[in-house]
Amino acid sequence: MTDWQAEVLLEVPFHDVDVMGVAWHGHYVKYFEAARTALLRALDYDYPQMRDSGTLWPVVECQLKYLRPARYGQKLRVTAHLVEYENRLKIAYEVFDAGSGERLTRGHTLQVAVDAVSEEMQFASPRALLERVEGSAGET
Repeated sequence: MTDWQAEVLLEVPFHDVDVMGVAWHGHYVKYFEAARTALLRALDYDYPQMRDSGTLWPVVECQLKYLRPARYGQKLRVTAHLVEYENRLKIAYEVFDAGSGERLTRGHTLQVAVDAVSEEMQFASPRALLERVEGSAGET
């Protein structure tokens, strides 16, 4: 377990809500992605660095638990926490109301390392990731 984490602040835009003014459930994956990108950038292992290291990281699982709805114009704080990194990337997320701190949603994603040339799944994380996580653990 590591203590790598990041957060982003977002506002629910009009184009993300349904007729009831509630953020459509599918958009939460986009909110997770924004926080995951912040986390990967903090690790200096964002998508361009992944590609340049010869590894692709497709999402193979996404789990969400909706607790309270997010609504149009609501300010959100979305956190991403690196839970596992040695054989896969498991990132846990939480979505909070930025004002009250109330948790609205939680979930996680799993990503696996895939060789960019052969497209074969790797059963261990590449050295490029391990060096970044273990070399400066938790300096976010």
